[in-house]
Amino acid sequence: MLSIKVLGPGCANCRKLEEVAREAVAATGVEAEIFKVTDMQQIIAYDVLKTPGLVINEKLVSSGRIPTPVSVAEWIRAAG
Repeated sequence: MLSIKVLGPGCANCRKLEEVAREAVAATGVEAEIFKVTDMQQIIAYDVLKTPGLVINEKLVSSGRIPTPVSVAEWIRAAG
């Protein structure tokens, strides 16, 4: 099972990224758990300079933007 983390304080962009991640998981049919990380110390530990950030299996794949569901789906397939 994949571990997907949405990093951010809970702003509108963070919520949008979580939606995109859930869409991508549904599209790929991969089993994944999505976590929201709002603690700034944990976010900084991933070397995220700008939120929202997306981590798949402990690897930072995106930060400071909202990737397309297609991009996220590709990252999920690559990680799976």
